[in-house]
Amino acid sequence: MSRICGIELKSSEAILVILEDDELDFVDIALKKLKLEDDESGESIKAFYDGLVNFIKDNQIDTVVIKKRAKRGRMAGGAISFKMEALIQLNGIAEVEFVSGQGIAAAHKKSPFELPKSLKKYQEAGFMAASLYHRIGG
Repeated sequence: MSRICGIELKSSEAILVILEDDELDFVDIALKKLKLEDDESGESIKAFYDGLVNFIKDNQIDTVVIKKRAKRGRMAGGAISFKMEALIQLNGIAEVEFVSGQGIAAAHKKSPFELPKSLKKYQEAGFMAASLYHRIGG
């Protein structure tokens, strides 16, 4: 049984979704978001990192898939989201991969993702990121 965690980084939050097995079963988890409270506080950064590592361990995540954000321009991701991305990449437990928003949109247009009824609206991007990664052979 493999588990993929799809993550969308928005503002100072990591929005989490877990899919498992070859059928991509959605796992409805209690913890749906991890928040970086204060990006200038070493204590807050450590708390975010520890929360993430514990989440990965507790949920036996094999791969984390992050929806990419633009690095510059009008739609650029904020600096805090890039700090969170770096912390996720440093987790030391699960492999970290990236998928683009354009890739998700193209795949959804070609063959729509079937969204589980219990999936929250704010989790959709993370779900589709993990699903796309699985579709392309991840």
